[in-house]
Amino acid sequence: MIKFLDLQKINAQYAGELKQVACEVIDSGRFLQGERVAAFERQLSEYTGVNHAVACANGLDALRLILKAYIELGVMEEGDEVIVPANTFIASILAITDNHLNPVLVEPDIQTYNLSIAGIESHITSRTKAIMVVHLYGRVCWPDGLDVIADKYNLKIIEDNAQAIGACYFNNGVKKRTGSLGDAAGNSFYPGKNLGALGDSGAVTTDDKVLASAVKALGNYGSMQKYVFEYRGLNSRMDEIQAAFLSVKLKYLDACNEARREIANYYMEHIKNEKISLPLTPANRESHVYHLFVVRTEDRDHLLDYLKSHEVRALIHYPVPPHKQAAYKDWNGLSLPVTEKIHREVLSLPVSPVMEEKEVKRVVELLNQY
Repeated sequence: MIKFLDLQKINAQYAGELKQVACEVIDSGRFLQGERVAAFERQLSEYTGVNHAVACANGLDALRLILKAYIELGVMEEGDEVIVPANTFIASILAITDNHLNPVLVEPDIQTYNLSIAGIESHITSRTKAIMVVHLYGRVCWPDGLDVIADKYNLKIIEDNAQAIGACYFNNGVKKRTGSLGDAAGNSFYPGKNLGALGDSGAVTTDDKVLASAVKALGNYGSMQKYVFEYRGLNSRMDEIQAAFLSVKLKYLDACNEARREIANYYMEHIKNEKISLPLTPANRESHVYHLFVVRTEDRDHLLDYLKSHEVRALIHYPVPPHKQAAYKDWNGLSLPVTEKIHREVLSLPVSPVMEEKEVKRVVELLNQY
């Protein structure tokens, strides 16, 4: 059996260190808002290249807190619009609607699956206050001209960096990591992510000191001082043991991302089947961390069953687009043909830093025989 993602094997690599730090946290008697979280926030901000990182409970909350903070700070108000890719995991959109803001869905680029710059400006109105870019599947989404549009209309750029931690954007020889490109970014450390906790965790990264302070307070019931509440906040805090685990695993993130790239490159070079569309290779190798390696085929379910019959586990990310979900039934009549085509055809192949060479070759062999 070739697993889609072998979390046991991934975490076994660091088992000694993970058990050691778990014991240290248990013995410390401090489980929330302690030095482990503070240390991880420092490490994450340094790694990402920003001035501030604020830990929280999960990736969805990271995005929710950014938008909620902008509302509290008077940058946005309920009813304002946020441009967001139609092709994304639903969390991107939930964060917007949870804050009583209006998502404006824009079609993706069929080659990259990411937000298309061509569709952004025509969707901007007097109520538009932000563009949310999603670095989907681990590929940097920062199209040429995005900064120009944001400056022209005085818009915030918020990154959904749940799937792309460690990916890099290059501009005139300058390299910056995702999570540091926009005004603020939401990061997820769900166990299956490239930097995965052993439970739920997330963080906001930003250079904006005022925003970071508001996010920190909002995630702690709205409090900056014990029993004094500045805002109507949430309870969204990373615990000490997850922070300790993440500090261990952050040291190995770049090596793990490089292992994913090696597998993706092998797939790109060796999968030869006209029925299967491969993803577009980025101009720079470091611009993709391959959280997912996604192909397309017209009869996706048949290919999925074929792989399963040969003991290869592939997954669909994602079978139903947000605008066709019951949660957003008012949108069900929308026609977004590029997004719908992607969701009909995509299939994610196994890719992880612990995949063995023989497993990668077996996947390629099966796909070429399909």
